[in-house]
Amino acid sequence: MLITDIELDQQRRMLCLSFDDGSHAELSCEYLRVYSPSAEVRGHGSGQEVLQTGKELVNITAIEPVGNYAVRLVFSDGHDTGLYAWDFLIELAQKKEHNWQDYLTRLEDAGHQRKA
Repeated sequence: MLITDIELDQQRRMLCLSFDDGSHAELSCEYLRVYSPSAEVRGHGSGQEVLQTGKELVNITAIEPVGNYAVRLVFSDGHDTGLYAWDFLIELAQKKEHNWQDYLTRLEDAGHQRKA
């Protein structure tokens, strides 16, 4: 599966991906922010992940190509250090439901309430 198009819908805070098989995926800016591949979010090893909170209203302000293999997403909260490789974006799309539920569970376990 290959990504053929990326469109940002800032009003809905969604990144829309199109794939070469004709399928599509919508990934919220919040989801992309809390699953950033950056060391700030993932840490420097297993077990060092940092739970991201308060990202409900975050938006993407810029999408910058990085070679032929990735994009840098610039978020409205200033975060811009994660490089989203094409394979990583595909993985995020494929695992969206599982990842999102895991995130909500981790927020709940930490005693954090998401804003509606």
